Amino acid sequence: MTRPPFRRHAKGTISRVGGTLILLTGVWGFGLFKYADAIPVTIADPDTRTDAIVVLTGGSGRLDEGLKLLENGAAKKLYISGVYKGVDMKNLLEAYRQNPQDLNCCVSIGYAEDTIANATETRDWVKENTISSIRLVTSGYHMPRSVLEFEHALPDVKLIQHPVFPAHVKQEQWWAWPGTTGLIVGEYNKFMVAWARHKFMALMK
Repeated sequence: MTRPPFRRHAKGTISRVGGTLILLTGVWGFGLFKYADAIPVTIADPDTRTDAIVVLTGGSGRLDEGLKLLENGAAKKLYISGVYKGVDMKNLLEAYRQNPQDLNCCVSIGYAEDTIANATETRDWVKENTISSIRLVTSGYHMPRSVLEFEHALPDVKLIQHPVFPAHVKQEQWWAWPGTTGLIVGEYNKFMVAWARHKFMALMK
């Protein structure tokens, strides 16, 4: 019996869709491993002084590292971006066992709620304070997307990456650790969305 033409057509369409999905999955997977390889595992430049230190809150160890860098003279100013609204400088620094009177002169805070806003509010602070170089402190897994947003918002400012490495994030053989795998996959997807957004914005100019 001859099969009806529409069945052959439907089967061909399904095959093409399936092939396309397999190809896209392969491309996505290849990009994921490239992204994971790009996550820093060390601080490439720990010594260069900058005009300011910028800490993006949201992960363990970030603010501690920023305050330590400030105390060690890595920069004269510290900007903490992404502080929860309602938290003032005194409460924030006391929570980290710092004396607010000692640091009020050189620490500022912002209330960004995501990485895009981290970059834009830092841009405004940088302009107000005539900053030409910053040391960016955030978790290693968050660094690629942060750099993407900050280089877009601050193209004329020198940026030195200063990743921190939370103990719960197992970057070595990350695929063997479900929690770390989920974290990196989520960051990779957000990175790709941010990359596509910047490319689209550039085309619209």
